[in-house]
Formats: sequence, C-alpha cells, structure tokens
Amino acid sequence: MATTPKTAERFTNWAGNQACEPRATESPASEAEVQALVRAAQQVRCVGTGHSFSPVCLTGGTLLRMNRMSGVTDIDRGTGRVTALPGTPVGAFGSPLWDAGLALGNQGDIDTQGIAGAVATATHGSGIEHQSFSATVRRMRLVTAGGEVLELGENDARLAAAQVALGMLGVITELELQAVPAYRLAERVEHWTWEDASGRLEELDRAHRHYSFFWIPAESSAALYGLSTPEGATLADSCYVKIYDEAGDGVPDSDEPGRRVGRSYLIYPMTFEPNFHELEYFVPYDRGAEAVAAMRELMLARLPDSIFPMEVRTVAADESWLSHSYERPSVVISVAGMPGTDYEPYLRDVDRLLGEFDARVHWGKLHYLTAEQLHARYPRALDFIALRRELDPRGVFLNDHLRELFA
Repeated sequence: MATTPKTAERFTNWAGNQACEPRATESPASEAEVQALVRAAQQVRCVGTGHSFSPVCLTGGTLLRMNRMSGVTDIDRGTGRVTALPGTPVGAFGSPLWDAGLALGNQGDIDTQGIAGAVATATHGSGIEHQSFSATVRRMRLVTAGGEVLELGENDARLAAAQVALGMLGVITELELQAVPAYRLAERVEHWTWEDASGRLEELDRAHRHYSFFWIPAESSAALYGLSTPEGATLADSCYVKIYDEAGDGVPDSDEPGRRVGRSYLIYPMTFEPNFHELEYFVPYDRGAEAVAAMRELMLARLPDSIFPMEVRTVAADESWLSHSYERPSVVISVAGMPGTDYEPYLRDVDRLLGEFDARVHWGKLHYLTAEQLHARYPRALDFIALRRELDPRGVFLNDHLRELFA
C-alpha cells in the first residue's frame, strides 16, 4: 500500500514541556496503514493525547497520531474480556462496559489518555490490591519494525515485555483487556492532619478499596490542584484524603461534593489543568512510609520550589518486565514543578532521595533514570533490551531519550 507523507506538524505535549518537529505526521485509520507507514519510515514514535511529561513520544522521524484508531470493538460478557483499538480514551470504556455489566478494574484521576499509551507507560490508579492498566492486558497486536503484525497472547512469554514497552517493540494496533464485574463507588474526601493521613498508611490502605492523599506543604498549595478544604482551616502541613469503597445496592447515587456515590467510571476522574510538570516514583511498599516522611522533610526544606502538593498512593505488584511494580507492591510518590520556574534542582534532589529507596519511575512522567540504574532496579531490563534488539535491530522505535536507556 503506497502512502504519501503528510506535511510535518510541530508536536507539543499536553503540559507544554515537550515538543518536536517530526519529518512527517500521520494519522493512520487501520492496521494496514500502520504497516505501510512503518515500512516507509526511518524512525517511528506514536502519540495518543500527549499526556506524558517525559520525552517518550518525541521524534524527528514519523509521528503516528493514533486518534483515528479508536473504539471498543468487542466485549465478551462471559470472560470479561474487552477488545479496543489503541487510541480509545480510557473514559470511553465506561459506558459500553457498564451496559455489559462490566467495568475497568481501576482508573486514575485522568481518563482522557489513549489506552495504548496508558498501557505502554504502566499508568495506574490507587489501591494495594489493584494493578496498573498494563497488567490487565491479555492479548495484543502490534506492527513490528519490519511492518509485520505480531500477535501476543497469554501463552506467549513476550506479552509480559510488551505490556510495558514504551512503544519500543512495535505500534500497538489492538488490545484485549481483562475487565471486572461492574461496581459503584462511595467517596470520602476529607481534610486530615499529616499524622493521621501518613501514620496509618498501611492500615487505611488495606482497609479500603482505595486510600490516597495529597500532602499540602503550604497555604497556597491546595489551589494549584483545585483541592477544596474546610472554610477557615489551616492548610500548611495538612492532607487532602481520598477514600473510595464499593457501594452496596442500598446506597443511592449522590452528587454531594466529597461524598459522591455512583458508577466507578464517573467517580474516578478529576479535572486538572496542565499547570504543572510532574515526577512520579515508586518505592517498595514496606519502605513507603519511611520514604514519604523523608520526602516531607525535603519539601519543607526546599520551599518555594516544592509548593505543589505531594500525592501518595499505592499499587499492586505485577509481572510486566518494565513495570514500576514488577514483583513488588509499591507506594507511589508524585511531586511537581511549576512551569516557568527552575524546578529541576528540586526534582533532582527528589530523584537522589528516592533513589536511596530503590525507586522505579513512571515512564510517562519526568524522571532522571540512568542506564546503570535501570539495570540495577529492573530485574528484567536486560531481557527486555535483548527482545527489543531482536524485534527492532535498526532502532526504528527508539528516540534520543529511549536510546540512552535501551539501545
């Protein structure tokens, strides 16, 4: 199939901190079009909605925008399996799955990302019993560097590599995910002291479906994420706590702020403006409370650079080779820098501190991981690199950012 490259378009991500000028920008509408474009290109990267803060999508070659390959294409009520195209937004799964008596097992605060990107970067929600999107993948089709279609199923050991691959093994053209029976959530959003929120992290995490909190370092911090707090309350060194539990049939739906009850996919999302640049690291669960306390001390020492709240969540262990939670549950620590300020020294201090806790990274967020650290902190890193070289010996799917780590 012959293709004519389109005029190059400058790409800028959602937050405005990453940009590139591809040689060509394409929007394929089918797997066959993806094959032809990959065969004709020297370098290929893909982008959905551009929610990554890291340079993972950047390229001077061909940028594939996957928004035309979108939609839930099949739902098997019996097995709970749902098939979708790569550009399907996370939020688009909610209604069709609900109508089939199903739901995604977990979600994060943002539901506008394309599912392939969410999977490729191990995007997640919260809860020690709940894994990332990547771990729910049961089958995947991708176009490899030679333009061939590779289908990986549950009996193929390579699926664990492809579940979190940052687009380095090929262009995802179809995904099959494991859904769960539909459920409703009851929300509790409250303003707690630091001691109450952090001191009982493991207890509360195991007592609820989801327990997470934002620690607010300064009086002006809460407004940066649109967090509401009781009138007259002192905000500095306090926490905005979120607790979600499944709601029984006898609990009516509610739109009351901080006490909403309803379908899971309607309760999860929050609205964020891209007025921050985020770093997110994952430390072993059994060292999580220690790491969070150390972060608080660092942030108090580094104001005003660290004025954004620190978010603390948890995520279950999984078997995806490049996952932040490969073979270990994690405490998730997220911080951000203010656009337009020199926040890098602060974030590098965060990187050094959490490195002492064997921290892994969110591939779609800012990070400072080196190749040496990759090999030390990710037990299957060398296996992944060997497979990447086998499937893509010319490095078609690498960019400068990824080449430093995975070439």
